[in-house]
Amino acid sequence: MSMTSKHFINNPTDLVLSALKAVKYTNPSLSVDEANKIVYYPSDSPNNVALVSGGGAGHEPSFTSFVGEGMLRAAVSGTIFASPSVRQINNCISRRVGANAGVLLIVMNYTGDVLHFGLATEKARASGRDVEVVVVGEDVGVGRAKSGKVGRRGMAGTVLVHKICGALAATGASLKDTAALAELVAKNLVTLGSSLEHVHIPGTAKMEGPAMLDATEIEMGMGIHNERGSMRVKGMEIGTLVQAMLRQLLDRRDKDRNYLDVRDGAEWVLMVNNLGGVSPLEMGGITAVVVEKLAEEYSINPERIYSGTFMTSLNGLGFSISLLRIIDTGLGKGKDMLSLLDASHETLGWTPSVRASTWASPAPPASAPIDETEKFPTSHLIMDPNLFKHTLTQGLRALIAAEPFLTRYDTLVGDGDCGTGLKRGAQSLQHFLDTGGVRADPVDTIFRLALLVEDSMDGTSGALVSIYLHALVKALRDSPDSSEVPWGRAALQALTGLGRYTAARPGDRTMMDALVPFLVALGRGEDLKTAAKKAREGAESTRGMRPKLGRTVYIDRVGNVPDPGAIGVAVFAEGMAQAEA
Repeated sequence: MSMTSKHFINNPTDLVLSALKAVKYTNPSLSVDEANKIVYYPSDSPNNVALVSGGGAGHEPSFTSFVGEGMLRAAVSGTIFASPSVRQINNCISRRVGANAGVLLIVMNYTGDVLHFGLATEKARASGRDVEVVVVGEDVGVGRAKSGKVGRRGMAGTVLVHKICGALAATGASLKDTAALAELVAKNLVTLGSSLEHVHIPGTAKMEGPAMLDATEIEMGMGIHNERGSMRVKGMEIGTLVQAMLRQLLDRRDKDRNYLDVRDGAEWVLMVNNLGGVSPLEMGGITAVVVEKLAEEYSINPERIYSGTFMTSLNGLGFSISLLRIIDTGLGKGKDMLSLLDASHETLGWTPSVRASTWASPAPPASAPIDETEKFPTSHLIMDPNLFKHTLTQGLRALIAAEPFLTRYDTLVGDGDCGTGLKRGAQSLQHFLDTGGVRADPVDTIFRLALLVEDSMDGTSGALVSIYLHALVKALRDSPDSSEVPWGRAALQALTGLGRYTAARPGDRTMMDALVPFLVALGRGEDLKTAAKKAREGAESTRGMRPKLGRTVYIDRVGNVPDPGAIGVAVFAEGMAQAEA
């Protein structure tokens, strides 16, 4: 696989400056020094310690979006993945944080950041300023043997140091206490990241060669600057991957990487961080797996769970897990780690908004499952169950086999889910047929099929088919008793019921282009073979037809691609017609 090299803003200098200005636009309490790439909060609390952090750009919302009341006083940005200069940092300390009760620099453990922030600290001290530095390195991707004198890398867990210490500084705590708390938090913090690919930096050549990962590979222990991880694994599903990550974070037997003991009765904070390119939907799924594996394998039920985008690697297609062991701060009531995490703030990047009282009293689990038992309608009509099953099975099998080209069609002119949606519904119905679900009463059977479609077939097609089947049930129930089931007349009558809920008609380029002629033919008493031919003709007529409904309306040219839903109807009809032969 390959990470995209396309960007909306390809000039990295312009990109960084524009992003800095956006922070000011979206949080009017902040100011931006563009020349020095500093975002700062002009505080009117000179008796408080000023927290300053920073590093290379590309990790947003870190660090600039954590500037604001209750967190950082200022953040200094370098270019993408590069440390800010000593001059920038010195200007931030001396000119932008204002009068204060000291300055605490919170720096991630990367050589450039440590050297530049360290030199700026010494210059500030030489000028008489009270400045302390805390270096955060909580990564376990690189163990003791490899990290050597350099130590562990700083990762997303640094944000927890920002939040806790920023809240403490807002109470008027001393520089000594604030720095000591930062050290305490950092020492009880571990983080590990995993990614599906390395990222592309705007304005650079596209990355090629062995550094790229193939379609089945996952890189564990990847850093936030495109660094290689500690290992590559193939074909791991999310549960296995999370287990492996948690072992590196918590397993006492791994003497090279075990930095924290899982003590009985210990309390924890969990942060699942998006490296920038994972969808919120997938982040939700990942977070659920992490929480469940922590409980199952380590008996850890975190006191706070944060899931979202806190520290990225541009559009990195990965995530990291951070665990903070809660330790007594020794600072008294209201200054414990959880209270400081829950403290109010006004920043763009720290998004958690669940109150402490809610964490203390979570909603109870559902007391009992909802009784969704349906009352199945019946009739006096009698059909041949074996013939019904045989005919429907042929149509469903044809539809399932057609999934690849239906998906290809819908990928070209829609959102790509038509084939899979129809296949999913068809498989559900086929299972119903194979497990003896067909009754002699057609009303009972069709109603059960309609419920299955509701549950298994999503999207527009699923809704239309389910509505039609329910309308067919009503039409059959309303029909006079007879020795034969009036399929044709009821099918046509049900089409009228469907028409109440959709504006689609033949000529609109939808599944109705095939469904209507098929049902009209059946209503006229024609056999399945003839009706299927009408369905195919209707489906083929959609080639080149201008769409009037659905997502395809927004596409300028559909070319010779037919409507996938209409083709699906034709395939299903032709399958049933083969059963009649």
